Amino acid sequence: MFDVTKSVIAVLASLILAVSVASAQNGAPAPRPDDDFSLMKMLSDKGVHDIDNEGWNAYGQFTYISSWKPAFNAPYTNLNGSINSLLPTAERSFTGTATLYLGARLWKGAEGYLVPEVISEQPFSQLRGLGGAIQNFELQKGGATVPQVYRSRLFLKQTIGLGGKSIVEDSGPLQLGTHYDSRRLVFVAGNFTVLDFFDTNAFDIDPRQGFLGLGFMTYAAYDFASDARGYSYGGIAEFHWDDWAVRYGRITPPKQPNQLPVDFRLLKYYGDQTEIEHKHSLHGQEGMVRVLAYRNREDMGRFSDAITAFEADPAKNATTCTTFNYGSNNSTAPDLCWARKPNVKEGVGGFVEQYIGHDIGVFARGMYADGKTEVYAYTSTDRSATVGVLAKGTSWSRPKDLVGVGTNLGWISDIHAKYLGMGGVDGFVGDGAITAAVERSVDLFYSANFQKIYWLSGDYQHITDPGFNAARGPVNVFTVRIHGEF
Repeated sequence: MFDVTKSVIAVLASLILAVSVASAQNGAPAPRPDDDFSLMKMLSDKGVHDIDNEGWNAYGQFTYISSWKPAFNAPYTNLNGSINSLLPTAERSFTGTATLYLGARLWKGAEGYLVPEVISEQPFSQLRGLGGAIQNFELQKGGATVPQVYRSRLFLKQTIGLGGKSIVEDSGPLQLGTHYDSRRLVFVAGNFTVLDFFDTNAFDIDPRQGFLGLGFMTYAAYDFASDARGYSYGGIAEFHWDDWAVRYGRITPPKQPNQLPVDFRLLKYYGDQTEIEHKHSLHGQEGMVRVLAYRNREDMGRFSDAITAFEADPAKNATTCTTFNYGSNNSTAPDLCWARKPNVKEGVGGFVEQYIGHDIGVFARGMYADGKTEVYAYTSTDRSATVGVLAKGTSWSRPKDLVGVGTNLGWISDIHAKYLGMGGVDGFVGDGAITAAVERSVDLFYSANFQKIYWLSGDYQHITDPGFNAARGPVNVFTVRIHGEF
């Protein structure tokens, strides 16, 4: 049964390229919510599809990202057998993804979505040595150059109207064209990424057209529960009241940190998050403010417990652990595998976006997490801050182009730094020693639209103190991206 499902998903994903090429030859634009026509709109114009009150829709995307970093200065790398350094030699990295978004209306107020996806990837240094400055948000822990096909989403959404104004929702990926009440309840259950609903991207810009750095996709310190690909199972409830929204979600963590198998014991291990959102207008320009708090309960190690275990018995090091660990060869270092037990991780963050002109906006987000426990799913960052500017090319008569510049800052806690300084490693960082510092990255990109459904981007990132270590770097990353939609 699994082989049949996998084959069907592979066929569906492969259709993305074919349909995209056909759409380009017919002059169809990308299916952005503000576009006048798309593949769905073409069907609507032919009288075979009601795009304003959809019973179903289908969208797709493909993206290829190729990055290169030259050699950089590093007085030591993987000291004493630790394994999580970014290699100082020149390297190339790439990802190739294709996604098919399928939506259908099931009954009154109910929508169902299925999203098969395929990815091929090669990260820098086996995805080691960077925190929130990981240069490509599409990279997944444990990926391979051989294309892997999987189901990223399968969920049900039920909306219950409570009155207020009628809100038009345009057709798009994971959104049927319809009308909602401005006052409503929304319930979601199934398989999804929590970022489909919480801390959504600034100005609703598709991240595959925008910033490439992982720290720009959401709070770098938001260790939201998910498998190694970034997807979870669970439920979400939302309450919308005009310009206000409150949402809560409980989702599944992986069985082991940064791994694919999921733990479905949602009463024992889980990730909880709550978010409050308010939309506003400032001097006639739209804006939004959000506050998000999360609390994870997972089988994870505290840095202090790993250090205590090692100091009490040096035999409890990275090379002697018989349960799950990251494979460090440093026999003189503590290891989190000796400290894993049910623990809690908490964090709180805020986000603001504000238009300051026609198609020009600024945004900022920051989060403070407790920094006591290991990274379980996202990045090794314990505290993060991001600011940026985004603009569409309206001013120079290219309204579908996009340009942006931003900076991402990441900190680790004192106990996290002590653990790394003793030679310990976590899911992504650990050079064997550390001169603790703020990991900083600057991301500058331009995304140019052509033939209406393609975007070609150039991106430059400058990373200082990679892996929160001032003894190494800086690192320069140059990237080219091709992205298509239908």
